[in-house]
Amino acid sequence: MSETDQAEEGQISEDDWASAMSEQAVAEAAPAAAQPAQIFEQLSGGADSATTPQGFDMILDIPVSMTVELGRTKISIRNLLQLAHGSVVELDGLAGEPMDVLVNGMLIAQGEVVVVNDKFGIRLTDIITPQERIKKLNR
Repeated sequence: MSETDQAEEGQISEDDWASAMSEQAVAEAAPAAAQPAQIFEQLSGGADSATTPQGFDMILDIPVSMTVELGRTKISIRNLLQLAHGSVVELDGLAGEPMDVLVNGMLIAQGEVVVVNDKFGIRLTDIITPQERIKKLNR
């Protein structure tokens, strides 16, 4: 496959994701007067919110590990060694239950699975507020 074919295939995939996201936006825009809740406070603090705060650019390229968790289970080594192709491992998550989205091991959101062009993705349905995250750190 040539680089142009790969680029075209990547573009098609991005277009499909954009289409799926625009469909979601149209479906959620039923009451035009409703405004989304302000979850994060503005860091700039000034009238010009288009510019990023000085020094903030330094952290934007720091990589983090994002994990979407379907569920967990504990299994004995004996049962682990008996797993073979086609084995089923029962998880504690229930079908239809929102999945946890973790960044560097900390829960930041929950969402539901979506499939676009045979690729899995996650649509965020609930974002954990900074206050809730701080409460979890204190436990």
